[in-house]
Amino acid sequence: MTRLGEYLENRSINKSDVARKIGVMPQRLTELTKNQGAHLRANELYLIAKAIGADPCEMLDYVCQDLK
Repeated sequence: MTRLGEYLENRSINKSDVARKIGVMPQRLTELTKNQGAHLRANELYLIAKAIGADPCEMLDYVCQDLK
């Protein structure tokens, strides 16, 4: 599971609802939450954050916490 997947799971977020709100296929959101090799784009992160009522900066910090 990816950091994005952990973030959404910890908040009990329905991925299908988020996918519908941001206009992506549910498969794309599943890929972003389960596949470590998937590349999360900044615009996707921003839209996901807005769709779930989260602060995009907080979400970015969580998702990228391992980067140095």
